[in-house]
Amino acid sequence: MTAYVVQRLLLMLVTLFAIITLTFFLMHAVPGGPFTSEKMLQPEIQAALNAKYHLDDPLWLQYLTYLRGVLSLDLGPSFKYAGMSVNEIIAEGLPVTMKTGALALICVVALGVPLGIVAALNRNRWPDTLVMVIATIGVAVPSYVIATVALYIFALRLGWVPTFGLDDWRGYFLPVFALSGFWISFIARLARSSLLETLQQDYMMTAKAKGLKRGTVLFKHGLRNSLIPVVTVLGPVVANLLTGSFVIEQIFALPGIGRHFVLSITNRDYTAIMGITIFYAAVLMVMIFIVDMLYLVLDPRIKYRADPK
Repeated sequence: MTAYVVQRLLLMLVTLFAIITLTFFLMHAVPGGPFTSEKMLQPEIQAALNAKYHLDDPLWLQYLTYLRGVLSLDLGPSFKYAGMSVNEIIAEGLPVTMKTGALALICVVALGVPLGIVAALNRNRWPDTLVMVIATIGVAVPSYVIATVALYIFALRLGWVPTFGLDDWRGYFLPVFALSGFWISFIARLARSSLLETLQQDYMMTAKAKGLKRGTVLFKHGLRNSLIPVVTVLGPVVANLLTGSFVIEQIFALPGIGRHFVLSITNRDYTAIMGITIFYAAVLMVMIFIVDMLYLVLDPRIKYRADPK
């Protein structure tokens, strides 16, 4: 187990290094520069800015300097926000993004899993049909369409919630609804199919034949094993929700990481683009690692070895 954990951590570091390298060189391969805009700068000003941010250094030297900064957890200065670093931009947007994402995650787990269980236990009956119709619509309709329709109905027509911003608790309703809609539907479908497959396994038939109570068979033997595919998906879902949705934050004008990422692309803020990309990749890898560890809790039969032979 220890060898497996060490192996995974080393693999994460190698992957992160590859992402940092690829992101850096891709951004520098884009035509133009961070100070390129419709309003052309004077050559003297352009040269001064390049010198200030060491953009006139050889590319290999810029890469080593940036890599050294990342290793010390310094993602560099922002090219568009004077006096701000990328670390400060992420720290500024992270509380809003994490709060919205955490609320959406609670909705996904609290609604998606129970709906899937209800559908599986009522297969081919009206509860199953109702859940599957709603889940199919939720999966098929993009989140930005859900956000736009919900904004029109609940904010503009009914006036129940504000159109943008987080001035009070009602401001979280529409962003959380739009963020969680797809994932609630996806998790409900996945939980249903997984539980139905588990219920057909031989050990479930044996448990029923022994005369165990239906609740014991379902929750102790069935649900625990059927949740493994759900937990597998929840890792990337958690990373996705807790690092922000670029489109949703832009629609509702939320000052989160996703909106900062969109603005950094618009403003050609190269260091912000690279920093937020690296941050997202790191969170995603950590969540996948945690999911792998949770497998041992859900299914003790799974054993990790450094050597698969």
